Amino acid sequence: MRTPRWLQRLGSSLMIGGQAVSAIARGRIGVTDLLQELLEAGPGSFLIVVITGLAAGTVFNIQVAAELSKQGANAAIGGLLALGLSREIAPLLTATLLTGKVATAYAAQLGTMKVTEQIDAITMLRTDPVEYLVVPRVLAMVVMSPVQCLLFFWVAIWSGQMSSTILYSVPPAVFWNSVRTWMEPNDLPSMLVKALVFGLLIAVLACGWGLTTRGGPKEVGTSTTGAVVMILVTVALVDVVLTQVLFGT
Repeated sequence: MRTPRWLQRLGSSLMIGGQAVSAIARGRIGVTDLLQELLEAGPGSFLIVVITGLAAGTVFNIQVAAELSKQGANAAIGGLLALGLSREIAPLLTATLLTGKVATAYAAQLGTMKVTEQIDAITMLRTDPVEYLVVPRVLAMVVMSPVQCLLFFWVAIWSGQMSSTILYSVPPAVFWNSVRTWMEPNDLPSMLVKALVFGLLIAVLACGWGLTTRGGPKEVGTSTTGAVVMILVTVALVDVVLTQVLFGT
């Protein structure tokens, strides 16, 4: 019985990820390439994160704050929003946004290089394609994913405070006091740990799927779609484990 293609590619991606992490640990990092990838994973994606964060905070209030206001529980609005964002919504939505914005670019770029034999040319020049192509992308995502997640969190919290004040007349002082009361000291660090792990997964799987593309140019699109699906499924499963480890009692 043949091993499914997706499982072979998953194994190859994990091996490529291991090589990349090993190269990073040995300091084999191209600074110029890293800066370029940091710009793509960071400032190049800020706008979509900010817009989605604004929408998330407002939508939460439309759905939840309205019900809490009816029950006279205005003082709980800020705390509930902060807990929901820090423990689940911010890291998961940020990972989804970065998958659509950055991972697709990684998979398409490396897939195109693979089918046009540019990867073979790099190898013939005695350059390790993992060090040259994968390491900057992995490191950029590991650095920028927590930054993007923190940006999403603060934008969504601010949006929630503004909308609760405007729509439901909740005083800002009551909202922020609720946030401080409900959040625990480890909530933000745990959120950033989730974001970092998701960023590593996104980069490793996107690069792995790109480098294992076979066939002609038509396969690049298929490979990119497959990378996105695998990333979303993997992130969802890892999220269950991380939630239990970080927040389970």
